[in-house]
Amino acid sequence: MTIGSRKLDHLEISTDKKVQSKVQNGFDDISFIHRALPEINIDEVDVKSSLVSKKIDAPIMIAGMTGGHKKAEIINKNLALAAEELGIPMGVGSQRAGIEHKNLVYTYSVARKAAPSAFIIGNLGMAQFSNDYSIEEAKKAVDMIEADALAIHLNALHEAVQPLGDVKFKACLEAVRKLKEVGVPLIAKETGAGISMEDAALLEKAGVNAIDVGGLGGTSFPAIEHYRIGKKNTLGKLFGDWGIPTAVSTVECSTAVKIDVISTGGIRNGLQIAKALALGATCCGIAMPLLRKSQISSKEVVKDITRIIEELKTAMFLVGALTIDDLRKSNLIITGNTREWLDLRGIECKQFANRRR
Repeated sequence: MTIGSRKLDHLEISTDKKVQSKVQNGFDDISFIHRALPEINIDEVDVKSSLVSKKIDAPIMIAGMTGGHKKAEIINKNLALAAEELGIPMGVGSQRAGIEHKNLVYTYSVARKAAPSAFIIGNLGMAQFSNDYSIEEAKKAVDMIEADALAIHLNALHEAVQPLGDVKFKACLEAVRKLKEVGVPLIAKETGAGISMEDAALLEKAGVNAIDVGGLGGTSFPAIEHYRIGKKNTLGKLFGDWGIPTAVSTVECSTAVKIDVISTGGIRNGLQIAKALALGATCCGIAMPLLRKSQISSKEVVKDITRIIEELKTAMFLVGALTIDDLRKSNLIITGNTREWLDLRGIECKQFANRRR
């Protein structure tokens, strides 16, 4: 099977099948302390932020999803048009197909053409850099879309459960150290299994500029592989809910590092984004809902993200937060499985409950 046909399978299964993890991302365990006296006006709320020192109009990222087949062109174009209009970052899917097949480059480069001033993020897999890729391929990925940053996706789980997956992940950190020469910020990006505090610290030390937690609770790539291969793929079914929930991973990473943390994994509304930011995230990534909207039009993508931004502003108003920095100082109550997980990992949940008095 070619890379292009596999990418198309992933896209169609993601769109048509129920592939969201059965495990929740953990944000239902997070509650804000309501301010009956917010002492601000909602029209004063400012959601402007930054990511790896680049200013963005909202702390929302269109997560990298696709590329490498004809159908991806219109999807990436519509997503990019939305990113340009809203002033937010956008990632593309893995560019391996474009690196190895020049006739597929247009499915990625369309993003920059549609969004000349947006923050566009390239994407290549760690498995390739642990094998035969070098700084040369990284620079090709950046040049392909004139990327402002390069994401290196850590998809060990996905590779392990798919037939003939690339499971040589030895010397990953050394590969990251060498990639610092690429000339743009590096983002270490998980793809649905989360990143622990230990791995976050190692990645920061190796030189990445941001960490995208890609936590459990959103699209499950093992579930996609189970649909793609069928009942023979028992690994996909068994490991469909493997990983660290997004809310937990967000706290673990933001506790362990000083670099930017992007919270991605099952985020579907502005209230979840507000919670993630208050837990320590710099920005939040959204994928699946926008994938479906992008197959209709860029206007539908803009409409959905605009709704999410309004939800974020409402949450900020209700806790008296004029800015994203204010939101990060808001009081939170953490309960349920998320609290149990964090307590067992040595992270004191009470610290979130009494930040502003």
